Amino acid sequence: MLTVENLETGYGKKQVLFGIDLTAAKGKVTAIIGPNGSGKSTALKSIFGMIPVWKGTVTWNGKVVTNRSTQANVKDGIGFVPQGNQVFDEMTVLENLEIGGLLLSKKSFQTELKKIWMLFPELEQRKKQNSGKLSGGEKQMLSLGRALITSPKLLLMDEPSLGLSPKLVTFMMRHIQKINHEFGVTVLIVEQKVRKVLEISDQVYSIKLGKIAFSGASEELKDDKAKLKKLFL
Repeated sequence: MLTVENLETGYGKKQVLFGIDLTAAKGKVTAIIGPNGSGKSTALKSIFGMIPVWKGTVTWNGKVVTNRSTQANVKDGIGFVPQGNQVFDEMTVLENLEIGGLLLSKKSFQTELKKIWMLFPELEQRKKQNSGKLSGGEKQMLSLGRALITSPKLLLMDEPSLGLSPKLVTFMMRHIQKINHEFGVTVLIVEQKVRKVLEISDQVYSIKLGKIAFSGASEELKDDKAKLKKLFL
């Protein structure tokens, strides 16, 4: 479904990624792990069009989409959940979701909204509340709901567990599984809670110093403490 080949990018003159290759298979959860500063989030942002690709190719559903605009990517079925529970604090929960659904017709928006309320009933109870008053966990639900409102085929997620308590991390991972299994959404997720993400993912890539240090089935790494330690040192 998504293929990244020989991708190089960075910020200004500083190169961060050095020719990475990865694939997110249709209907699967693919994880990207690695030490802080290794380039994990940069990879997601370049795939989604938030920062330019210097070299390499991003292919989505058989067509090259390298350096395509984020708006075009959303229209074409790619959703993005940014790091850090990012919501519009001065807007209500419903208004945040309306912004996510700007490209939808009124009828389509209402259909998708019902799915979000079913997935996160806590948000429906607070739909008229200012988002800035939500808890960290509720903000992450809203950020995820805003990305899901367009019914994406592929969801890119940047550290959804960031700032959440262990209990909420488990809750969020369970819902990512539900989105994958019940909604049929392919997921590419960057995550620091390695053991948690290995439990819900099918495939895993580890990025170290801007290069792919490991790729394989998540099962291979789950119980291999020595290999995991090596990837993070």
